[in-house]
Amino acid sequence: MNQSKSTVGTPQNGGIEMKAKTKQIVLVALALFVAGGMDPARKAMAEEAGRKRGSWNQTRHRTVKIDGVEIFYREAGPADAPTILLLHGFPTSSHMFRNLIPTLSDTFHLVAPDYPGFGNSEQPPIDKFDYTFHRLAEIVEEFTEELGLDRYSIYLMDYGAPVGFRLAAKHPERVDALIVQNGNAYEEGLREFWDPIRKYWKERTPEKAQPLTGFITPDSVKWQYTHGVRHPEVISPDNWNVDLHHLTREGNPEIQLSLFYSYGRNPPLYPEWQAYFRKHQPPTLIVWGKNDYIFPADGAHPYKRDLKNIEFHLLDTGHFALEEDDEVIAEYIRRFLIKNANLVDGRSQLKRVDRAQSQRNQHEIKQETG
Repeated sequence: MNQSKSTVGTPQNGGIEMKAKTKQIVLVALALFVAGGMDPARKAMAEEAGRKRGSWNQTRHRTVKIDGVEIFYREAGPADAPTILLLHGFPTSSHMFRNLIPTLSDTFHLVAPDYPGFGNSEQPPIDKFDYTFHRLAEIVEEFTEELGLDRYSIYLMDYGAPVGFRLAAKHPERVDALIVQNGNAYEEGLREFWDPIRKYWKERTPEKAQPLTGFITPDSVKWQYTHGVRHPEVISPDNWNVDLHHLTREGNPEIQLSLFYSYGRNPPLYPEWQAYFRKHQPPTLIVWGKNDYIFPADGAHPYKRDLKNIEFHLLDTGHFALEEDDEVIAEYIRRFLIKNANLVDGRSQLKRVDRAQSQRNQHEIKQETG
C-alpha cells in the first residue's frame, strides 16, 4: 500500500513543498480575479460594499474659509448620522483624534477642526488675529454653521473645554451630549501646574512669560504625552513631532503666550458653565486620564455635583488618554450615546443613532452572507 507522507512543517524541508503549492493557489486565484473570473454579480456586490464601507470609514481632510482664515478639519462617517464635534487641546491639533475617528465612523459623523495657529490651519499674524479663547470659540461656532451642523455632541479636551463650553452655553439647543476628557470647568482642577501661569495672569511681563516658554520645548511637549501613562513605549513620537511642526512656526510662540494669558479669563466663566450644566442637564460622559498632572482628577469629580445624567470613568493613563486607551474610550462613547438616544429632545440627532447602527449591522450581515 502506498502511504502519503506529509511534508508540512517537517524539520527536513520546513514545509517548503506546501508553501510552494499555497503560493501557486494564491497566484491562480489572483489571476482569475484580475481576469474577471469572479462571478460578475458577486464582484459587483463586493465592490459596492467596499465603496460604501470606504465612504463611511475613510477620513477626509478638508479646509474651509472661516472669517478669512483657512481652517483645516478631519471628517468621517455618514453625513446624516449623529454628529460628534471633536475639539482638541494644547499643544496638539485634530491629529489627536486620528485613531478615534475611524473607530466611530461606522455609526457617527465626526468632525475635528484645527484652531487657527494649530495643526494644518492657517496661522494669521498675531497683530491681525485675536488669539483668545473667546475668538477661538467664535471661529468654531462659525465653522459649525458653515458646515450646517445644527445638532452635535461635543468632545472637549484641554483647550477644547473653554472653547466648547462657550459654544454650549451660548447654544444649548444645539448640544446633544458632552464627552469630557481632561477638560476643566471647576477651580478644583487648577492645581500647582498652573502656578507660573497664574503669575502671568496677574502680571503680563517678559519676566513672568519666560518660565512659560518651557511648555513648548521638545522635551516638554514629549512629557505631556508620556507622563502618567502605563506603557510609554506605545506612545508614538509622531505626536510631539507633529505638534512641534506648528509650535516652531515663526510667530507661534507668541501665539501660545497669548493663549496662556487668555486662559485666565476662563475661570471667571466657570459659574456660568456650571449654571448651564444645572439648567440644561446635557447627558455627560466623563473619560479622564487620572494621572494627568496638568488637569488632575480633582477637576473631574465636581461635574457630579451639577449633572444628573453622568457616566464617570477615571482611566489609568495621562493627559492624552486617547493615545493609550482610544479603543476603551471609543466603546464608552458608542454605548453612552446609544443609551442616551431617547433622553434628549425630539430634534436631536441622537434619536437616529439606533436606526443608523441597525443599518450598519444589516449592511455588514449582507456583506458577510452575500
